[in-house]
Amino acid sequence: MKNYEGANIRNVALVGHSHSGKTSLASAMLFTAGATQRFGRVDEGTTVTDYDEEEVSRAMSISAATAFVEWGKTKINLIDTPGFNMFIHEAEMVMPAVEAALVVVDAVSGVEVVTERIWNYYDRVALPRVIVCTRTDRERADFNRVMESLVTAFGRTVVPVQLPIGSEKSFTGVVDLVKMQAYTYEMGGNGKSTVGPIPAALEEQAKAAHERLVELVAEGDDALMEEFFDKGTIAEEHIIAGLHNAIREDKIFPVLFASGLGNIGTDEVLDFIVDYMPTAVERGEVKAAATANNGEPAVRKISDAGPLSLFVFKTISDPFSGRISFFKVYSGVLKNDAGLQNFSRGSSEKFAHLSVMQGKTAVPVNELHAGDIGAVAKLKDTLTGDTLGDKGAPIQYPQVTFAEPAITFAIEPKTRADEDKLSNGIHKLMEEDAMLRFFRDAQTKEFLIAGTGQQHIEVIVSKLKNRYHTEVNLKAPKVPYRETIRGKADVQGRHKKQSGGHGQFGDCKIKMEPMPRGGNFEFVNEIFGGAIPKNYIPAVEKGIVEAAQRGFLAGFPVVDFRVILYDGSYHDVDSNELSFKTAGRIAFRKAMEQAKPTLLEPIMNVEITIPDEFAGGIMGDLNSRRGRIQGMDNKAGKTVVKAVVPMAEMLTYGTDLTSMTQGRGSFSMEMDHYDFVPALQQEKIIAAAKAERGEEVEVEE
Repeated sequence: MKNYEGANIRNVALVGHSHSGKTSLASAMLFTAGATQRFGRVDEGTTVTDYDEEEVSRAMSISAATAFVEWGKTKINLIDTPGFNMFIHEAEMVMPAVEAALVVVDAVSGVEVVTERIWNYYDRVALPRVIVCTRTDRERADFNRVMESLVTAFGRTVVPVQLPIGSEKSFTGVVDLVKMQAYTYEMGGNGKSTVGPIPAALEEQAKAAHERLVELVAEGDDALMEEFFDKGTIAEEHIIAGLHNAIREDKIFPVLFASGLGNIGTDEVLDFIVDYMPTAVERGEVKAAATANNGEPAVRKISDAGPLSLFVFKTISDPFSGRISFFKVYSGVLKNDAGLQNFSRGSSEKFAHLSVMQGKTAVPVNELHAGDIGAVAKLKDTLTGDTLGDKGAPIQYPQVTFAEPAITFAIEPKTRADEDKLSNGIHKLMEEDAMLRFFRDAQTKEFLIAGTGQQHIEVIVSKLKNRYHTEVNLKAPKVPYRETIRGKADVQGRHKKQSGGHGQFGDCKIKMEPMPRGGNFEFVNEIFGGAIPKNYIPAVEKGIVEAAQRGFLAGFPVVDFRVILYDGSYHDVDSNELSFKTAGRIAFRKAMEQAKPTLLEPIMNVEITIPDEFAGGIMGDLNSRRGRIQGMDNKAGKTVVKAVVPMAEMLTYGTDLTSMTQGRGSFSMEMDHYDFVPALQQEKIIAAAKAERGEEVEVEE
């Protein structure tokens, strides 16, 4: 494979809602460009970017995958990302690696909930976006309806640069509104178009759309605006340059039309990427996480001339090749067998056997220039989010931050042999999945696994079985309840024990009071006159903190309370840190008895998108789940319901929603806040927790 410099590289993420056609579009582009000899299909499990056995069996993308095409003199790196709401963190993860995104929208469904979420992610970092309406050959695909959906969701700067020729099964091509030419295709053909005049039926519509496009391009450029006023139009070469700049500056979001499965319009999508989307070096300077000597963030220009630096944006754990690190070269030229410093971990790494990935296939390369994306296997210490480069020019690029996982299960190995393999398998999966957590509950001694939702955890369990030959059982999802207080207390914690020789004595008086949500814990020392020696005061706090972690009502951590230590007494011989720690624990439990303890539960922000006919049933179901409706919107024939619902009521919602809407509904949710549990539910939770843990009775003397 030939070497490409940054000016001839385009890095593009394919993003959008699940089943909008991203993977099929990527497959069509690879086939049209000659990168593959066979047209891959999702339903047959033969696509390049959905190669994991979990993706093949479920017919959906689960992890971001890279591929590339050589189109003319340009190399296009494509990153196909998942669209299912539980895996869209993969679309966030690849942001540092790309200069633009193809936002794939189903021409029938229009803008869906996950598409909006990803759009908002990319809006925050001003990443250029081009919209591709796919599946334009499907029944009920409609140009006017999908454009209305796009403009309603994303604003007036969404503008078509193509018109579809025909609709539904008669979709045969597109009209280019810049060149004012028609491109027609053979359904299911090689993806190469036949150029001709605009069909007479579309001439008036094309002329009006062309004028609208020219006006929008001219708006952001004084020279183009002057040309437009003088001549009433803009020369084609000026439109191309103006549109390129407007896309790069995030001022215009063009709309293209295609069919991935029919392979219609894919060569025009490739041409558009080359002609209009930003090159790898047009990103300019990249800010680092660390600051320079003057206090400003350090920056590095994307250029071959600078010192070598690269950012690892994704890691996968391959059973045969080991750990594979995907990276973006930000500056300098990376050559095979280069020795680099990992600035994130302070270790050195050797980059042997450089490659670019075509799905799961590694294509060897000798060097990679600034702006390019590559992969390397078997780095010792490097993980996702690490920065590497020349030892003499340290820099560290910022990592992408993710929300915390939304659901937790208890996990236990089926056999002793599985127990020996579980930790190793889980930690390898954690290396490649930024949203996976694995930890041990100090109270229950259970191993817990946390992820974005039930299906996410099910995928992890399946990977453990198939990839690492480890079988596990999952227990019911654990809701991360908390305990808190509503009232105040003033108590004494006194610990006295005599057993011959030195005894134990600790005595403290505390006041306990509630704090606002999110306050966690505050310890205030108001001891005067040496009632308790200073060196014993931290022991009182430690005893209270440890007791709070063990909970009072049902074993959940106690939060949002303040403790004021105001008096106490000690013994010259018998007092020690352990005695005062025990006294603090006793005082805490006495205070909790007086301070009106109660439970808190996590409340989720939920957004549900369903066809209009299901709206009434969905709202009734949310009410039965103790949900509070926050609002409703209607977008292109679909109802978007926004609500806040307790997490405990949403653990199986994905399956329930599919059943209630015949598979046509989708939802997203994220943690919002904690709130009090109603008394009836609180009694059930406490009873269940005590039954599970057994009564924990602490005997104090």
